[in-house]
Amino acid sequence: MLEVCQKIAEVHGLVIEGAGWRGTDTGVSFEPVFRVSIPSSDCTAFNLEKDRFEFLAEHFGLAPPDFGREFLTGSERFRITGIDPKRPRYPISAERIPDRRGFKFAAENVAMLLQAKENKP
Repeated sequence: MLEVCQKIAEVHGLVIEGAGWRGTDTGVSFEPVFRVSIPSSDCTAFNLEKDRFEFLAEHFGLAPPDFGREFLTGSERFRITGIDPKRPRYPISAERIPDRRGFKFAAENVAMLLQAKENKP
């Protein structure tokens, strides 16, 4: 499916990326997830969330390269997917791995969890 969608995207000057699966719990159906975007000057997918995160990260005690990084809380893994300054208490958006369900976190907690991950032997 992704190959067919990529051919269509090329015709229209877009970039398409596979973004995983949703709804696979039932075992009978699934929902493929695709991201379609306008290409940036280097022909990669333009990612507004990433650009916004990189611009605002330091204001929230994180670093621009933290976008997409994974962290553990309890026994669950999460991936950083964005930042929203309109949510001052929980500005960091993350998706739970592997089901991609979205969650919001306090920036200081995410910074602490990322630091803990770096300090593990």
